[in-house]
Amino acid sequence: MPTTGRHADEPDGFADNDLIGRMLLRDDRNAFAELVRRHQSRLRASLRKMTGGNIALADDIAQETLILAWRNIRSFRYEAKFSTWLYRIAFNAWQSEVRKKHETPMDDEILPEPDTVASESERSGIKRDLKRAMEDLTEGEQNAILQCYYNDLSHEEAAYVLGIPLGTVKTNILKAKEKMRVKLRDYASESDVGQGVAA
Repeated sequence: MPTTGRHADEPDGFADNDLIGRMLLRDDRNAFAELVRRHQSRLRASLRKMTGGNIALADDIAQETLILAWRNIRSFRYEAKFSTWLYRIAFNAWQSEVRKKHETPMDDEILPEPDTVASESERSGIKRDLKRAMEDLTEGEQNAILQCYYNDLSHEEAAYVLGIPLGTVKTNILKAKEKMRVKLRDYASESDVGQGVAA
C-alpha cells in the first residue's frame, strides 16, 4: 500500500467531535491543530467582516478565539457544532473589543457580495444600497443578518452564537428583512426616477 507520508494515527480523517474526544482523552495537540486548520480560514473571514475589513484586528481576535477554544475545550458540550461554538467565542471576543474601543460594531463589509452577474457599476450601486439599508437596522438585527446570511448559520445556531433566545433571532431577521425590503424598494424607485430624468 502506498504511503502518503502521514502517520496512521494523525487526525486528518476524523470528524470534529472525534478530534475533540482525542484532545480530551489523549491530550492530542495534533487533533486541535487539525481543528484549527479546518476552521481558521472561515473564522478569520467572518471576523474580517465584523471588523469592517480590519485584517490585523480580525487576526488578533481570531488568535484570541483559538486560544480561548483551546483553554475551554472541556466546556464544549456537543449541543452545537464545533464551528458554531467557535463563532460564539469569536463573536463574544469581538463584542468585548468593540466595548473596549467604543467603535461602531458594523460596517458595510458585513454584506455578502451580490450573487448576480452584474456590471461593476451595478454591483457598486447594489452594495451602496445594501449598506444604506443596513444602516437602518438595529445592532441586534445586523448581528442576526451577519450570523444567518454571512456565516450561513441556522436560526438555532445564530441564537447560540449570539447568546439570545431563538425567537429573538427570528424576530430580528423578520424585522431586518422587512426594513431592507422597504428601503431597497425605495432606492430602486429613486434609481428609476433618476434614469427617467436622464433619458
